[in-house]
Parts: sequence; C-alpha cells; structure tokens
Amino acid sequence: MSSSGAPGRLALITAVLAGISSSRAFTASPTHSSAHHSRHHLPSHSGSVTALTATLAKECTLDGRKIRGPITPLGNFVLVRTRDTLDATEGGILLPDQSKERPTEGEVVAAGPGKLHPHTGVRITNPVTAGDSVLFGKFDGHNMNYNDEAVTMIRDDDILLHYKGVRMTMENVQPCRDYVLVELTEQKAETASGIVVAGSVMAGYEPCEGKVVKVGEGRMTSTGEFSESPVKVGDRVKFKDYAGNGVKIEGVEHSLVRMVDILCAVEMSA
Repeated sequence: MSSSGAPGRLALITAVLAGISSSRAFTASPTHSSAHHSRHHLPSHSGSVTALTATLAKECTLDGRKIRGPITPLGNFVLVRTRDTLDATEGGILLPDQSKERPTEGEVVAAGPGKLHPHTGVRITNPVTAGDSVLFGKFDGHNMNYNDEAVTMIRDDDILLHYKGVRMTMENVQPCRDYVLVELTEQKAETASGIVVAGSVMAGYEPCEGKVVKVGEGRMTSTGEFSESPVKVGDRVKFKDYAGNGVKIEGVEHSLVRMVDILCAVEMSA
C-alpha cells in the first residue's frame, strides 16, 4: 500500500468517528431534555403528596411514636381528650378536687360506629359524636398520649352523662342510656330518737337516697330499641350503697345511678 493513501484513510476514520460522536449526542439529547422536563413538571404532584404524608406523620404521634394518620376508634370505643376538673373556693381560687375520687370530664375526639349485638347482629350505635363533652369513671378506659395530649380510649358503656359545651349545667346534661341523675338528699346528723351523730362518723358515708332530676333514654335492647326507665323525673328513690357516681352540678351534689341499681321509689310523708 502506497504512502499517498494514508492521509485519505486517516481522514475517512476521522469523519466516521465524528459521525458516531454526533449521533450519540443527538440520541442523548431528547433523553436529557425529557429528564429535564420531568424534573420541572412531573414531580410537582408527587412532591406535594410526599410533603402531605410527611406533615401527617409529623402531626400524628401515639405514645411518643409517629403514626401514619389520625386514630379511628372501632366498634363502641370512644377517644376522649381529658380535662382537669377544678373547683372554685368562695374567694374564687381554683383548687383540684381531692375530697373524693370523682369522675373524669373530657371532650370526644372521635367515636366508633358502635358495636354489633352478638346474637341479633343489630348495631348498637354510639350515644356520642365528636365534639360532645362526656363524664366517665376516673379509672375507666386506657390512657394514652396522642399528639402530645393526654387522651383516654373508653367504651360507650363507661359514659355516665354527656352534654354540649364546656361546663355542665342542669340544662345541658343528659344521663347516658340507662343512667339516672339523682339529686342527693342531705343526711341528718341525728337519729330518730334525737341522738346527734358525730361528724367523723358521717364523713365516709355516701348518701343513697334522693330525687330523680333527669333520666337517660334507657338501655338499648338486642332489637335496637330502648327499654323504658322504671322511674321518672320527680320520683324519690333509694339505690344500692356505693352504686352511685358522685358529681357536683351547679354546686349541688348528685349521683349517677344505673336503673338496675335503684331499689325502690320512696313515698315521702306529708
């Protein structure tokens, strides 16, 4: 092969290599453009979803651990945000009520749909909804920390009464289901024969007699209907010892008693 052909072959090889290079650049260009387009347009929606998920995960915690979203109570469970119950002295100073173990007040955060009756399959709906205020037993339910707040998961059976608003009044309170609200009769500090009983003896005594001031709608039966209350407003009743749950409403002592714990109606002498 003559030396005069070498420059021609070299030029041909250089042209081929240049063509390959330009072809690669042309092929890669749309991919780069597409990726560039995707970066600027497509992730906008997925980015917002990611941000929302991150926000939910940040906002919802249970006992100090992050959870994916808000708690949804099942069956007849009710999630309640508890409140500190305070009493005011005559001078207006608020003090914790330590005289006795009173029920706990709270606000319903969420409520389940209600439980199914085990025999009939009828759903027994929850008596409360989100936003209602409730009163329940001090030791009822399961205490948790939800979103850095003290909450309690209770059953609908644990609710003594419910009401709308922040403070209980005789107008807004409603005994729950088969509970009866009884205004307690003040016990005399002397016997029938006139003997005065020492205050220290009466200190631990809980009255079990009084006048019915409000009645719940009754206990829900297996058919979904409510049973009728055995007593009505205005009746004077006597109930089992220690069966009541003490609550003070507008400065007056009351007791919430289940209908089955009422022993009898008492006729008062004229």
